[in-house]
Amino acid sequence: MNIRSLTRGDGVVIGAAVLLLIASFLDIYSIDGAPDGTDIPSLWGSGPVVFGVVLAGLIGAALVVVARALPQPRKVAGLDLGQVGVAFTVFAAWCALGNIFDPAGAFDGEGGIMDGFGAGLGLILALIATLVMAAAAVATPLVPALKGALIPAPRPAAPQPYGGQPQGGYGYPGAQQQPYGGQPGQPGQPGQPGQPFGGQPQPGQPQPGQPQPQAPQQAQAQPAGDFSPFWFAVPVPRPLFAEDGSPTPIAELAPGTWYLAVEQRGANLVAQTQDGRRGVLQDTSGIQRG
Repeated sequence: MNIRSLTRGDGVVIGAAVLLLIASFLDIYSIDGAPDGTDIPSLWGSGPVVFGVVLAGLIGAALVVVARALPQPRKVAGLDLGQVGVAFTVFAAWCALGNIFDPAGAFDGEGGIMDGFGAGLGLILALIATLVMAAAAVATPLVPALKGALIPAPRPAAPQPYGGQPQGGYGYPGAQQQPYGGQPGQPGQPGQPGQPFGGQPQPGQPQPGQPQPQAPQQAQAQPAGDFSPFWFAVPVPRPLFAEDGSPTPIAELAPGTWYLAVEQRGANLVAQTQDGRRGVLQDTSGIQRG
């Protein structure tokens, strides 16, 4: 599971689930004229409310969040796990709405026994929580503002000073790397021994005032459109397909993780994951370069 693949909509679902859990411990009824200290049950005192509102809402929120965090989609009875979670949240909101209109159930009606009975604070907050939860679960795939990453990708580190030691670690975009197509020992690269200050020029080195020698022929023949590998992060989860053109994704790139682009094929990129797998990223819109 990768929590960096969670979206802002998932954050709203999580917040609504926390509010629902808090509401479940508050009063289910409000009774006009009840003396102080009257023991009014919470939402956990009503079986239909517990199963239809509290548990259905919490289970639905958990399924939505887990489905988003999994690297590969899971199915239950032929349905995506996230779709089942959305159905649970909508069902919980519907049940909460019914309990708001009729909090006392079958006990009200004749004889005025339940006069002054109404929905308590816990039931009202439960309705608000389930409505927000259902709306966020349904709207997240449709609203661009909710599809953004909940935890943004970390910024690339500042470039190392000349001669500084690069930081290691796969996936670290600030690590200093050999330029693509460069030859080791080229002038201007850190670590190359330079001429001592005031020393005599070595044979083959240009004298002061003499024109610089031309670059080797093979360096001049290097194509101008050479691709240089770079680090990038995706704004939303993106599938990575096999290089042989298979339609089945081999991995999913998650927001908040840096990946290495090693080759460009038209509008697509060949990316490498942290575990060394390579595949084709077909949707490169909105990627963040490191």
